[in-house]
Amino acid sequence: MKSILLSIQSEFYKSRKTAAFWGAIILPFAICTLITFGELLTQKEPYKGPAFMEWIHFLSGTLGIMGTLILPMYIIFAAYSVNNIEHKANAWKSLFALPLSKLGIYAGKYIFAVILVFIMLLGFGLFSYLGGMLSSALRPKMVHYADYNIAPFLIQLECKLLLSSLGILSIQLIFSALWKDFLKPMGIGLMCVITGIILVGAKIKNNFLFPYSHPLLAINTMRANGQNGNINVNVFSQEIFVSIIISVVFFILGYIIVSKKSIE
Repeated sequence: MKSILLSIQSEFYKSRKTAAFWGAIILPFAICTLITFGELLTQKEPYKGPAFMEWIHFLSGTLGIMGTLILPMYIIFAAYSVNNIEHKANAWKSLFALPLSKLGIYAGKYIFAVILVFIMLLGFGLFSYLGGMLSSALRPKMVHYADYNIAPFLIQLECKLLLSSLGILSIQLIFSALWKDFLKPMGIGLMCVITGIILVGAKIKNNFLFPYSHPLLAINTMRANGQNGNINVNVFSQEIFVSIIISVVFFILGYIIVSKKSIE
């Protein structure tokens, strides 16, 4: 446990000035701000539907684009960023020469990457909520977000999105450990993300088995429940169980690969 905590601390100090770290904060703020002010400037008539459907409509702009493309691509970039520091300094051997367990070091990298994803998701949820409430305060006759408490739904959805990202993260950590350059892990990840979007869009029966489709499937849960008048999220759906299983399998595989890499 001590090795894991020290490794996480080390990753924070190494990554605190990187684009992956600040992107987790700035990206959700920028996107949610643009969508909020876009709605304020373009909506000309009062929304006539129920407040919960008004929230679903608003969130489809922020969380929809995030789950479809931004979240998977950020996971790919965060996984690359975590291992890129060792690649640049050619420091894998010296890293594993520290008086820390190899498993603790690799687990610390993985957990830190999960923390980055969590920060980004937290930002999207928080700024989406604040954006809706700001719109309601500035234009109370046009929008009615304040009439419905969307916070429990956002918490459930963000938890589901985080769990849906674990499989992708474990796989991309392996890719970023194997290759020093940015193009290979990013290129493979991008192709997999596009494949996941196609599988979900085409409603392929077993699309939940493909990990890169999991964030989009999680977002689709929001849309389906909203249309039915029920915005509770089934957090532990079948794609989430698959994501957790894949994350465990590829975490173990990644640890084995990186451990051997350190002694080459």
